[in-house]
Amino acid sequence: MVSIRERPAEAEDRAIPGHWEGDLLTGANDTNIATLVERHSRFTMLVKLTRRDSATVVAALAKQIGTLPEELRRSLTWDQGKEMARHRSFTVATDLQVYFCDPRSPWQRGTNENTNGLLRQYFPRATNLSRVSQAQLNAVALRLNQRPRKILDFETPADRLQKVLR
Repeated sequence: MVSIRERPAEAEDRAIPGHWEGDLLTGANDTNIATLVERHSRFTMLVKLTRRDSATVVAALAKQIGTLPEELRRSLTWDQGKEMARHRSFTVATDLQVYFCDPRSPWQRGTNENTNGLLRQYFPRATNLSRVSQAQLNAVALRLNQRPRKILDFETPADRLQKVLR
């Protein structure tokens, strides 16, 4: 595992887009979705998961990251959960280095933690996430990405990301 302390300074200061934070959002009956949040723009992507095992999570994340333009694929910061045990295969598949937070240090992925809090408005803890479709996840992500944010001088994450891609 590569420590968050080795993550490039550009990821820390949010100057350059393409650095992501990720996590699992857990619902009822140990159902999960993966959350990905880009640090520069706060752009959010949600990924439906059929299971929580490493092979499933890594494959789903690699597929989602593969849809991004190359300039948005720089790094991913994750906690030390078992779901990323196959992080090397993820890095090989995506050319995206994974950095791991210190144990019990969720603030090291603060953007993702904040986003997961916003997602609880749509998916309370009692929600069986296996019943939520990818289309529904995309609709929720769109709402978040079109929501003006004070931290972005009231721009939306979608607008901030679009400026980068021009």
